[in-house]
Amino acid sequence: MSNIIELKRGLNIPIAGAAAQKVKKVVIPDVAAVKPTDFRGLIPKLLVREGDTVLAGSPVFADKVTPDILFTSPVSGTVSEIVRGEKRKLLEIRIKADKEQKSEDFGAEKVASLDETAIKEKLLKSGLWPAIIQRPYGIIAKPSDRPKAIFISAFSTAPLSANPEFALRDELENIQTGINALAKLTKGGVHVSFSSSNYSGTPLHKLENITTHIFSGKHPAGNVGVQISHISPVAKGDIIWTVSLTMAAAIGKLFNTGKYDVSRLVAVTGPKASDPSYVKGFAGMCMKDIAEYYGNAPEGIRFISGDVLTGTNVGAEGFLGFFDNQVTLIKEGNEHELFGWAKPFRTKLFSTSHTYFSWLTPKKQYEMDTNLHGGPRAFVMSDVYSKVLPMDIFPVYLIKACMTGDIDKMEKFGIYEVIEEDLALCEYVCPSKIEIQSILSGGIDLMMKEMA
Repeated sequence: MSNIIELKRGLNIPIAGAAAQKVKKVVIPDVAAVKPTDFRGLIPKLLVREGDTVLAGSPVFADKVTPDILFTSPVSGTVSEIVRGEKRKLLEIRIKADKEQKSEDFGAEKVASLDETAIKEKLLKSGLWPAIIQRPYGIIAKPSDRPKAIFISAFSTAPLSANPEFALRDELENIQTGINALAKLTKGGVHVSFSSSNYSGTPLHKLENITTHIFSGKHPAGNVGVQISHISPVAKGDIIWTVSLTMAAAIGKLFNTGKYDVSRLVAVTGPKASDPSYVKGFAGMCMKDIAEYYGNAPEGIRFISGDVLTGTNVGAEGFLGFFDNQVTLIKEGNEHELFGWAKPFRTKLFSTSHTYFSWLTPKKQYEMDTNLHGGPRAFVMSDVYSKVLPMDIFPVYLIKACMTGDIDKMEKFGIYEVIEEDLALCEYVCPSKIEIQSILSGGIDLMMKEMA
């Protein structure tokens, strides 16, 4: 067993609604969507029109800057609607699914017989290349690059996250194939990080052709960015690629079966979820397909594709994100609490400090909602961020540099090492209610523009 990297800082948010380890239903697709908004920095070029027929794996749009990067349909059917936003920004391509699903055949192949070029071509043609994310910036990897290494996190510490041992219990062979393919894209190898709490008990520890790392600690210990910072920090000029276990399984299925298959077990979680559990779904599935979890009554519920810290509010008619294997249903906090700040005996609220008495019941889970319990206020200097961020950076100074657009200071204080999910806990505990993830996102966009 490898040496354990112990993270002293972090915070596990005790929110109610964890998914029981059972599969409640198999989602039969009606309408699915492919969303360019799932990918940072993408300028999409539409390849289909309304009324066109597609197969699972057929390209629907491409990256205008790098046309070889294709984005493909998760289902076979007919393009029913192309949704645009302001200035005709492409938001969604909606596809009415066929009753009998058909797929493009990309051909099953043995990874051992393929070289780096052949693997890249297959990933690009199938639409699975966007599964590979580059650090810094969290953008789609460039096919022309060769990364220092590839990193995968084999566990998650995000609130109510899907259990990988359960969600991927039937995908070990595919994950191994995916890792073998990825290993040919870098000389630095594939690094996989595990949790010390169950390393010897998870079947994932039997994966081969990897460099193993063991982590212990609270969230965000499961974030791949935090793991990279303790294994091989990203310096200026470095390129590191990351892939989720879910997408590694999809890559493996491509080589083992020749099919574009982004199906997955999706954890339906949260305080407003009735009987939280798993469904057999796919990237792009509609929230309407899990209507029984909220009694067909979506009023007053926020539908989050992902977890409560970093997920996207997609609404009752929205769709699951490309990278997500979790849906969180949480109450919209629309109520105004008079003199709430003066009520110390609020037993139903969780506090990261000793403001309330939640510290006396460390195992209690709370039915949290979206209420901020206050509005934005002066950005004060404190050590509250550093208490939950186990990385060797200065988050307060980094965020202030992003706010002022100071590129030199952004570089100095760690912009290359983080994306939004790594500072999500800082936003959660922020006493000033500062939208840290949004500010960091703006800073990253500025870096991409100015440093291109």
